[in-house]
Amino acid sequence: MKRSLYRIYQLCVATPLILLATILTSVVTCVGCFVGSAHFWGYYPGKYWSIFILRVLLLPVKVSGRELLDRNTSYIFVINHQSAIDIFVIYGFICRNFKWMMKSTLRRMPFVGIACAKARHIFVDRSNSSGMRETISQARETLQGGTSLVVFPEGSRTYTGRLGKFKKGAYLLAADLQLPIVPVTLNGPFDVLPRTRGINFVERHPLHMIIHEPIYPQNNRPEELQRLIRLSEEAIERDLPLKYQRPKAPVAE
Repeated sequence: MKRSLYRIYQLCVATPLILLATILTSVVTCVGCFVGSAHFWGYYPGKYWSIFILRVLLLPVKVSGRELLDRNTSYIFVINHQSAIDIFVIYGFICRNFKWMMKSTLRRMPFVGIACAKARHIFVDRSNSSGMRETISQARETLQGGTSLVVFPEGSRTYTGRLGKFKKGAYLLAADLQLPIVPVTLNGPFDVLPRTRGINFVERHPLHMIIHEPIYPQNNRPEELQRLIRLSEEAIERDLPLKYQRPKAPVAE
């Protein structure tokens, strides 16, 4: 009964409010970035839009580990990608002015795509070899004065809830710019809205974001990239429920 009432609430109340808030936030972001600073208008409207959406959906959020971060340091946050809900948890509750590193195809999203472009989020074109060089160049200009970058190193949402293989793009960027990597574990978004669900009703489930100790790159050698990937994967997976951790290889007797 409660589940049915929650779905009716989503259809009749939450969905219209979310659509209206999304359009309004996109317009405010575009206008604000045009007349003012993309540093401010590219972050705060999205932050409060995300908080509003999670409140409207009645989803509780807990955050651990913010005290590990220095306010004046730029970081590259690497985060497991469980669900579309991840966007709102990160934007609303990480409490750091940051830019997203996202697929170039997201430019085509109605309202949101143009707002992201005006906010100077970093789009990655994976269709050509110069894409990463352009990303590094743009990131070098953006990641200053405490502005950080958020990356989903798996590249796309998980189908199973389990942690996927990490791509090295974020780590190349960290090594090149000598910026600390901050692994972040998200728990709950997959239970709220898994990628495999046909009808996009969300389920009520607590959301928990766990911020881990920063990892500092020592050089830009290939073995250093592997070290950064391994340490961040281990940190993120350690705080995932057992059912969402990678299957362990059998121990030889």
